[in-house]
Amino acid sequence: MKKKLSLLLALAMAMSLTACGGDKGSAESNKPTESAPAVSAPASGDKVVRIGVFEPSTGDSGPGGKQEMLGMQYANHETPTVEIGGETYTVELVPADNGSDSAKAPTAAAELVSKDVSLVLGSYGSGVSMAGGPVFDEAGLAAIGVTCTNPGVTAGNDYYFRICFLDPFQGTVLANFAKDKFSAKKAYLLGELGNDYDQGLLTFFEQAFTAAGGSVVKDSFPPNTADFSTYLNKAVAEGCDVVFCPVSIAYSTQIVKLAADMKLALPILGSDTLDSNMVLEAASGSDVKLYVSTFYQEGGAPEFDSGIKAWLASDSTAMTNNGGNDTIAAVTAMGYDAYYTALEALKAAGSTDKAAVKAALPNVTYTGVSGAIAFDATGDAIRDTAYIKMANTADNTWTFEAMQTAK
Repeated sequence: MKKKLSLLLALAMAMSLTACGGDKGSAESNKPTESAPAVSAPASGDKVVRIGVFEPSTGDSGPGGKQEMLGMQYANHETPTVEIGGETYTVELVPADNGSDSAKAPTAAAELVSKDVSLVLGSYGSGVSMAGGPVFDEAGLAAIGVTCTNPGVTAGNDYYFRICFLDPFQGTVLANFAKDKFSAKKAYLLGELGNDYDQGLLTFFEQAFTAAGGSVVKDSFPPNTADFSTYLNKAVAEGCDVVFCPVSIAYSTQIVKLAADMKLALPILGSDTLDSNMVLEAASGSDVKLYVSTFYQEGGAPEFDSGIKAWLASDSTAMTNNGGNDTIAAVTAMGYDAYYTALEALKAAGSTDKAAVKAALPNVTYTGVSGAIAFDATGDAIRDTAYIKMANTADNTWTFEAMQTAK
């Protein structure tokens, strides 16, 4: 009964926010936001299937959420219809901004439930995914995580699936890389206090690194920290060989820019959140040694690369949401693959009914630009390899470094 009451309350809150535009009914609140997926209104009488987009377009993870949505938007532009049960449906993307905030995520999730979507894509950010997950679970609505890597997203939630690798794998991959590439014996680990994603990755890296004979110095900074000089100076003073900071784009740009200014000689290792052209820009023209683990490297699917670059060039809002240039983020490629995985689920279900879609999802397979996609018994992706790439600070590009597995 408590679960039903909590869902009803979240739904009521979402409907209330929708009714008032989230801004006390101001005229400004009725304007479309630049981050909302751009879809063509279906012609009168067309059959429509709605896919929820549970992503941050505001808050610390807003830039990453926008880039993840770009992949979905481009896929929808490329393939705006799907055959379901022998009939053609127009696909409508329905966005809900979770604000990069676990406290706001349940309301955003409930908003999607109230809008009669058949399934959901997202979110960028494990914390908001875990916070919204119970709402989808209670509503019987399947969600496909795109780049939410924390194990807690699918644990105990029969309705959450995902197409990305998990943090125990990613943390181990990066620990192995630190050993293999730099012969690192001591690592400095830095993450945001209370952030499930950061802290989970720090733990998994530490476990793998110390198991291989290394040692770590570990710190957590409070939310809204603006000066990281104490932390980076400590990494140097403690004699660390590498810095590992799996933090948000907002924090990583500050850390990388500071590292450039102080001419930090230590290599910086980052997780998938640092795979951003905004982080590249922060390192521009410096001697920063930055390496990240990620899901896709530009050049892996030339037809996709050229197509989305042309689309970005034709759409100023999309280009802005990509950070102002046409560098393809791995999360964008993953958003693209998630959209097509959703279409496969709808086709397999032969129905737009959310229960039928959920029932079909476990057996869905799809080969996308980021690789083969299939789900295990938990709903997690069956993946065994990550890309490691290096920031080329001379021309603001990523250079492929290695394909790394968890040994």
